[in-house]
Order: sequence, then structure tokens, then C-alpha cells
Amino acid sequence: SSAQEAAEAMATTMAEPTNDNIVAEEGSRIVQLEEDVINRIAAGEVVVRPANALKELIENSLDAGSKRIVVSVKGGGLKLLRIEDDGHGINPKDLPILCERFTTSKLKKYEDLNGIGTFGFRGEALASISHVARVKVSTMTASDTCARTAEYAEGKLRGQARPCAGAVGTTIVVEDMFYNNPTRRAALSKESIEHTKILDVVQKYSIHYPTIAF
Repeated sequence: SSAQEAAEAMATTMAEPTNDNIVAEEGSRIVQLEEDVINRIAAGEVVVRPANALKELIENSLDAGSKRIVVSVKGGGLKLLRIEDDGHGINPKDLPILCERFTTSKLKKYEDLNGIGTFGFRGEALASISHVARVKVSTMTASDTCARTAEYAEGKLRGQARPCAGAVGTTIVVEDMFYNNPTRRAALSKESIEHTKILDVVQKYSIHYPTIAF
């Protein structure tokens, strides 16, 4: 029938690739992503919103043996996320690689995973945060004569670490989160909702660790 012939003709037409399709398929070559793109994608998997970043930073403070953790935020954590602790601090010699991926003080070899007793060990948290925000770290250990401050972007130390006033412990300031990823930033909730999510994170850790002051 004419209806059947029309259906067969349409099926044949759909099955035959057009020149445009052939060009598109041939043009879809596999490429190696640039390191900057890779790092931003990886950062988005770890740091979805300010509350995720805060969770990672609080766990770093707990791993550092902190007894007091102070959290300050502005704009739901997007404008400013600051966490101050009185832990053991960061060795100044480690500051140049602090925000690089897979830099950690918690294991040296694969077998060390069997004895891991800390929250994190991969060294991805600060690296991921520094790829989506501007990061400033001030820190001092008990053996240091003064504190030092350093600034990071895209996982790298910007300039040199400088001496500054401070006490034993570490203060991390994260500003303008997702400044370089407007799509991610636009997908987040209102600042008031992001602020509520941050409060929820702090409350959960304060309940689980009643001997630590939040």
C-alpha cells in the first residue's frame, strides 16, 4: 500500500547518514583535556557548595588535633568562608605544595592505607577549593618563631609565604567561591539557604565532638 511504501521510504531515509552527520562524527575526535579543565572538573566533584568545602576544612582541623574551631561566613559562604583552629599548624616548608593535588601528611605509601585513622588522606580538599576560589592560609606550629601567611589560586602558591602575627594553629580564608565557574554558582540556592546548610554542618560536628569548642 501507499502508506506502507511511505513508511519504508522514511525508514530508509532515517537509516542513511547525511553528510552533516558524517562530518559531525568525523569531527568528534578524542582529545586530552588541558590540566586546568581537569582540575576544575575534579574540584566540582569534591566542592559542590560552600557547605562541602566547610566539611572538608573542619575535618582537616579535627585531624590537626584542634580543641577550638571558629567558623565565619558571608553571603552563604560564597563571598567568604573562614575557619580558624588551634591545631598543630602546618610546617612552613610544606606551604609551597599545600594546595597541590595528592599532597598529604597522612600517608607515604599505599600500605599506609591499612592504618589510616584520619578523616582525609588523599590531599584533594584544599587543592579542589583553590581551583574554584581564592584561598589564603595563615599558620604557625609550636616550633615556629612567627606565623606565616600564603595565598593560593588554581592549586599553586602565589608569590612567597610571608611572616605575620598569629598563634599556633591554622586559619584558612576562602573568598569568591566559584568566581571562575558562573554556571555552578548560578545553580546554587539563595544565600540564606546556603547559610542554613553551613549551620547544619557545624551543628552536626559540634554534636559529635562535644569536647571541641565550635
